[in-house]
Amino acid sequence: MPDHVYRSMELTGSSRSGMEDAIQNAIARAARTTPKLRWFEVVETRGHIEDDAVAHWQVTIKVGYHLDD
Repeated sequence: MPDHVYRSMELTGSSRSGMEDAIQNAIARAARTTPKLRWFEVVETRGHIEDDAVAHWQVTIKVGYHLDD
């Protein structure tokens, strides 16, 4: 089995419905232009408040993808 090399990038996804959707939104968008996504790590979670309620979840993730030889 050959050794692998990965590159990582940081993304912030947002969602009105929750943290998991925010992560899914970020990964889905990255997958449109970056092939071979392999892993993600949650770096930061925060939210936007409007009228004393959570309006948006914002999740920053680090995403790793495989580099071709």
